[in-house]
Amino acid sequence: MQDPSSLLMVLPPFVGLQQSTISQRVGVTMPTTHAMSSRRPRKTGVPSGTHVAIIGAGRGGTALMEIFATDPLVTIVCVAEVQANAPGIILAKRLGIPVTRDYRRLLDLERVDLIIDVSGNVKVWDLLQDFHRMGVTIIGGASAKFMWELIEARIRATAEIEKTLNKYQSLYRLYVKETGVAVTEERTRIACEMHDGLVQNLAGVNFKLDLSLQLIRKDPKASLATLRESKAQLKLAIHEARQVIFNLRPLHYDKMELLPALTNYLTSYETQYHIKTQFRVSGDEQILFPRTKIFLFRIVQEALSNVERHAKATRVTVGLDIDPTRLKVTIGDNGVGFDMDTVLRDPEKWDHFGIRGILERARLVGGEGKIESKKGRGTTIVVDIPLVNKETIAHGKN
Repeated sequence: MQDPSSLLMVLPPFVGLQQSTISQRVGVTMPTTHAMSSRRPRKTGVPSGTHVAIIGAGRGGTALMEIFATDPLVTIVCVAEVQANAPGIILAKRLGIPVTRDYRRLLDLERVDLIIDVSGNVKVWDLLQDFHRMGVTIIGGASAKFMWELIEARIRATAEIEKTLNKYQSLYRLYVKETGVAVTEERTRIACEMHDGLVQNLAGVNFKLDLSLQLIRKDPKASLATLRESKAQLKLAIHEARQVIFNLRPLHYDKMELLPALTNYLTSYETQYHIKTQFRVSGDEQILFPRTKIFLFRIVQEALSNVERHAKATRVTVGLDIDPTRLKVTIGDNGVGFDMDTVLRDPEKWDHFGIRGILERARLVGGEGKIESKKGRGTTIVVDIPLVNKETIAHGKN
């Protein structure tokens, strides 16, 4: 295939046209020409720049209008099109560009530097080739077609870039929102844990110490027994306080060890809620980034919290499969389950069953979440996360 820059060599010289501007927009370097460079700029009240007339308001004309309309150095003075329903007619009217059905009127325009024919009409192009006027450049035929195809390709590429940028901006906004929600949920959870566990145990210790003081003279043996009970209950309170601290910082931040953190969490979960847990692992966690480990832990934590609140389960399994290209997390329970169709139709139920939080956390690390459930048959959550090799990033490879 011939190089695009060499094809542009066949284009007639752009008299008065800011070639660097056009080159930047179509993405290729256009040759500089000095033909007719002796023409002096007009000294009128009209703003300086290139005045362009376009013949044809189909795909080509529309693409040219879209790109030139945003260029401060280009003014579209008129568009010629015989088809009243051509797609570019609406755009031209919206941009305030005069429209005519007679292309020959463009040849009589006083203020025109460049006429571009993208009509595809052989008769029009033949007539334009016979048209000669000092200071007016005409582009048509294959050259014009190639030009607008380049411009249209650049427009499509720009639109794709904007689409991708909007996607990442949306993910960033979601990340900020998710972070705020996570902080609020975490504070609520910690408050409940401390009230239901730690505070209640400390209140019990205080009550028994008061009772021991009352019994110390009347019944020293009973007082001593009460002190022993207080000590045991105080140990339990210390353990619960440590568990609250662990849940705040589940991973050892110096080593970021995920598997020990999950093992400890499942042990604590089983003790606290009397739900049997099973943990299965394959692969090496060392290939995971710290951010992925944190999000993964939070996904498991939220899923198990939902099991405790809604599932009425007696058993839950957590599976972790790690390979160099992907990470798969599977969380299943033997609880009451729910009707997926009903829940998916009602966004409020997403929040009630904790579905939204899990799916959004998966998205934030570039993964996808899938939830399957049936009434009376439990629930299974599967999260797939693509992995990027650390060495690949370190060496700047894709």
